Amino acid sequence: MTRRHLFWAGFAVLLAALGSLWIAQGSRAGSRSGPVDELLSQSMKDSAGRVQSLGQWRNRPLVVNFWATWCAPCVKEIPELSALQTQLTPHHIQIIGIGIDSPENIAEFGKKYNIAYPLYTGGMDASELTRKLGDKEGGLPFTVVIGRDGKVVRTFLGKLKMDELRAELDRL
Repeated sequence: MTRRHLFWAGFAVLLAALGSLWIAQGSRAGSRSGPVDELLSQSMKDSAGRVQSLGQWRNRPLVVNFWATWCAPCVKEIPELSALQTQLTPHHIQIIGIGIDSPENIAEFGKKYNIAYPLYTGGMDASELTRKLGDKEGGLPFTVVIGRDGKVVRTFLGKLKMDELRAELDRL
């Protein structure tokens, strides 16, 4: 074999190795799920006790409100969120509430109040989801605005200022 042939054979081996590495990295990156993907891959009980897939909300703008029945600021903002959902329905923006609470407490709360958006029981596992979505302090209420593209647009820790939330939703 001539030097020229050896050069091209070595070059081909190098390209094949680089191509394999690139494909391997691409498949790992594609399988890596972000926090929104992790959230939407969950199934949780709704306030009626039926298991629901959160994946049903994929590909639409979302306002995800993490709350608890024992959290006073959470309970105060729920009627405002419920009224907002009524206004948002024609715009195909969905609010969902994920209670970091027991299924019994969520069910009782859901029956007591007429809430215009779905409530789900996330339990303590939902606390870990809030951290992954940006709640580094672990406080409640914690609200995440998610764009149609599945990316976190903005997060709010503490009782919502509805004018700030509305302004963010207007940008969607």
